[in-house]
Amino acid sequence: MTTEHIAVLFRVSGRVQGVGYRAGCRREAQQLGVAGYAINRDDGSVEVLAQGDPAAVEALERWLLHGATHAQVAKVEREPLVLGQRAGFGVG
Repeated sequence: MTTEHIAVLFRVSGRVQGVGYRAGCRREAQQLGVAGYAINRDDGSVEVLAQGDPAAVEALERWLLHGATHAQVAKVEREPLVLGQRAGFGVG
């Protein structure tokens, strides 16, 4: 039996750099069993690749909407992707 996995690329804008957003995202993703990464972009946004069980990726998306304690999320954009299986969650 195979478990369905999805991959989604998120772009999170607002006050999301320098406030522990990526580290919090990694903790949340690891708790949910979601693989991927969170990296700062030059424009001040954070890019998050999330891959895993659809319910877990959706739960991470809900976390992305508010993020870390000091973050002020203005917008979360979502782009579904087709990727190969990934292990772990990194921060760049």
